[in-house]
Amino acid sequence: MRSNIWLLFPAVILITLGACRASDEAGNEKVVPVSVEKIDDEYTIIREGEPYFIRGAGGSGQLEKLAEAGANSVRTWSTTNADEILDKAHELGLTVMLGIWLQHERHGFDYDDEQAVAEQKAEVREKVLRYKDHPALLAWGLGNEVDLMYENTRVWHAVEDIAQMVRELDPHHLITTVTAGIDQEKADLIKKKVPEIDFLSINTYGDLPDLPNKIREIGWEKPYAVTEWGPTGHWESPRTTWDVPVEQTSTEKAEVYRSRYKETIKGDSEMCLGSYAFLWGQKQETTPTWYGMFLENGYPTEVVDAMQYLWTGEWPQERAPSIVRFEVEGMKAGEDIRLEAGQQYTAMVEGKHPHDESFEIEWEFLPESTDIGAGGDPEERPETIYGLEIEHDNGELIFKAPQEPGPYRLFTYLYTRQNRSATANIPFYVME
Repeated sequence: MRSNIWLLFPAVILITLGACRASDEAGNEKVVPVSVEKIDDEYTIIREGEPYFIRGAGGSGQLEKLAEAGANSVRTWSTTNADEILDKAHELGLTVMLGIWLQHERHGFDYDDEQAVAEQKAEVREKVLRYKDHPALLAWGLGNEVDLMYENTRVWHAVEDIAQMVRELDPHHLITTVTAGIDQEKADLIKKKVPEIDFLSINTYGDLPDLPNKIREIGWEKPYAVTEWGPTGHWESPRTTWDVPVEQTSTEKAEVYRSRYKETIKGDSEMCLGSYAFLWGQKQETTPTWYGMFLENGYPTEVVDAMQYLWTGEWPQERAPSIVRFEVEGMKAGEDIRLEAGQQYTAMVEGKHPHDESFEIEWEFLPESTDIGAGGDPEERPETIYGLEIEHDNGELIFKAPQEPGPYRLFTYLYTRQNRSATANIPFYVME
């Protein structure tokens, strides 16, 4: 039986109900119920009696920096370390969209296997019972991109069955499921088979500017949130003549985050409940720098500065440097840069800092990654190639090309004394 109640008032639709209190009279922490309301034709989350627009990021590391940057929420993909994350988020005044990992068909899970489906549901039940009363909880994210490369649409029956169970166990928090983009067929399936969700969560990158129009064209009627977004994805970027993707510089990414947030996420006040920018952390996915808003050493890039400005209207006191120009033999990333094995070449990078602070420059050579997954699956980082640098000074690098033919990338990193950073890379090909 569905435990959420729909009440219609003039211009107001309540999707979930409950008085909002974070503590009882003795000061003990209690559940903080959350609702979604439609007021004057605009969907809004209500938490503790106040409108709540999600200013979030995906990734559970460096939560102190996330709060300092002006965010109010964090998204996880599973309940791994959930106790620690929820407690820390609550301490910092952040909420959590807590991910409940559901198995993928592309990883071998069979949604026709009734026993396996029942066992997964039982596991979800235990997780919900454990975390449902935490005061930092905002929403349950049931699955992440279970639709990616799938054929068996019975997965949506399983999602709905779990959603109904979650509603019975926890009527006080929002329920959503996360898709890899959205189209007419997928939207129709979810509308028909998963009516229990309060809003739809969508992961999208280069297609984000088209999302508000697409949502309306496909007839989606509930609100939505953008639960992964960021730089243009590696699968949708320009490619070299040897068919590897060209990555944006950290400076170009910062501008992409600014424009897509202002024009699309904040621009759709009628249906968008907010977003979780990707990734508050670092990971290897095509390259070690493609999606992380931080570098492997933990230094924030210009993207972090951009998000703080978007969330608060103010830039951080300590700023990251920018990449102005980066070339190998006078050619930019994406041009047909082919080098002869063992021969000497020159690269240059030009950077700037908004406060004219100095920065150091480092270089790194990597072979092109061959461990390319799908949907964010774990990938192995290529090993650094040493011994290619001949001389570097003042933004210029003299190097010799690797001896082995094949595709490579030259990375540059700019570091300030305050540990803010910028990065870029150029793909090149070593010929026979």
